[in-house]
Amino acid sequence: MTSNSSFFGDLLNSIADRGRALLDRSGRSTGATRAATLVERCQELLSGKGEASGVALAAEVLSRYGQMKTGERIAFFESLLEVFGPDKERLEKAIAAYSAKPGEAAIAELHAASEPRRQELFRRFNMAPGATAELVRMREHLMDALPRRKDLTPVDSDFTHLFSSWFNRGFLVLRRIDWSTPANVLEKIIRYEAVHAIRDWNDLRARVDSPDRHCYAFFHPALVDEPLIFVEVALMRETPGAIAPILDQSREPIAPGTATTAVFYSISNCQRGLGGVSFGNFLIKQVVEEISREIPSLTTFVTLSPVPGFRKWLDAERRNADSTVLTAADRELLALTDSAEWTEQDAVRAELSSLMSALSAHYFLQAKTPKGRPIDPVARFHLGNGARLERINPMGDLSEKGIAQAYGTMVNYRYVLADIEKNHEAFAAKGEVVASTVVKKLLRGENAPRALVPTQ
Repeated sequence: MTSNSSFFGDLLNSIADRGRALLDRSGRSTGATRAATLVERCQELLSGKGEASGVALAAEVLSRYGQMKTGERIAFFESLLEVFGPDKERLEKAIAAYSAKPGEAAIAELHAASEPRRQELFRRFNMAPGATAELVRMREHLMDALPRRKDLTPVDSDFTHLFSSWFNRGFLVLRRIDWSTPANVLEKIIRYEAVHAIRDWNDLRARVDSPDRHCYAFFHPALVDEPLIFVEVALMRETPGAIAPILDQSREPIAPGTATTAVFYSISNCQRGLGGVSFGNFLIKQVVEEISREIPSLTTFVTLSPVPGFRKWLDAERRNADSTVLTAADRELLALTDSAEWTEQDAVRAELSSLMSALSAHYFLQAKTPKGRPIDPVARFHLGNGARLERINPMGDLSEKGIAQAYGTMVNYRYVLADIEKNHEAFAAKGEVVASTVVKKLLRGENAPRALVPTQ
């Protein structure tokens, strides 16, 4: 893949060089070229020049964009919004034509006329060498601006629309990451790990080079040696309830053929500019297929997942004097977590475990967003992919990050291949959280005694 991409990149560079020569011979002086605004160059690019000059123009625009400061980028995004929207005159004519005579031809013209011109501009940008990576970075810059500039959302939607096509599953390549993987890729695995930080090269080697540890990543031909998303897998004999034993470098590895459970314990998206483009569901399903062929003894496929929204939600309930979730006894017990040393005290952890399990069950099964979906983003991801909420693990991650996110709570989502489509439909259509009986039993009913439900 790398050699083919390199050849294609060299070819585009050659075309761009010839295009720049053509532009210079067409009567434009270098001074005039420097004076032209970026928007004018974009207009030229859309005007339909020849392929070589078009590649050169696209490369020039991206190069000049890359030299911009934040304010200039915002101005450019404003131009994309205001200048390169749909051709209104063409759209009005298409609407009138469809109203007068509906038909396939009128529908096709209406569809074409309603497309913002910036989508075609992005496509032409993508002719330049290395343009796909530059456009992904451009969207990162746009995403940085969106919290303050909601009016730029249509531009972001166009990026998402095109990236969903450019990065669809048919173009993705699954690769196993191991110790023989090129060092530049391994360095990116260390850098992009977003769930459980990789401390050093020894830590990385323990995760990718042990016989009972696997790592897989999706790549795209246009982003050479740039992983899009990767998953780390632990081969085990049972479903784990804590992350520390999995990450323990001194543990004794097991023979892969004796494992019955594949545990997806870390999934990291690598390209922030591709946010909103789903890779994870394809990755998990393909890794399940891949690893099942390699290790037939595997029968159970689960995650050991963080609960990044739990502490924020629970702290809000604690601040709410009128909370219907917490009793006075709950509040008294939760006050123990205000001590910095609470995680080091076995008796305190044991006392809190049942309460955290019950509150977590409420968080997953009853607390909802305004759209009726679970509050937790990781839950929305796995439930949307057809998994089942299998088990709640209080005190599963007592690291500083685990405490800050979820008071140490982790959960297992289980992927049962025969149930994935059914579970996905239940979540997509009705927002139903498919959960095991064990999890459902943790939930405290409105009229039930306020005694805590045991975890087992």
